[in-house]
Amino acid sequence: QVQLVESGGGLVQPGGSLSLSCVASGSGFRLYNMGWYRQAPGKQRELVASISGGNTNYEYSVKGRFSISGDNAKNTVYLQMNSLKPEDTAVYYCYGAEAGSLITYWGQGTQVTVSS
Repeated sequence: QVQLVESGGGLVQPGGSLSLSCVASGSGFRLYNMGWYRQAPGKQRELVASISGGNTNYEYSVKGRFSISGDNAKNTVYLQMNSLKPEDTAVYYCYGAEAGSLITYWGQGTQVTVSS
């Protein structure tokens, strides 16, 4: 059974930085497509950043501020968040999928709050 566990969320002041990590546990798999979604109160879940085969994509509002990286061999994905804004406040969820698989695994979410 594949389980994803996020860490690194918390409270930060506007302009600050946070680094999120997501590690998948289990055996016999290698995640290829990985990334991060977020969901703010009263809003739909949105894709923040993704990485696949070394290619990265970002939601427009986080370009230049967030950076995603991953290690397929370790089934780990990271999200470095800089210049955080109050509108970045949300629960952040990591996800992962093996190449060619229709199954997506999800983490339980980690709260990020940007407030003074």
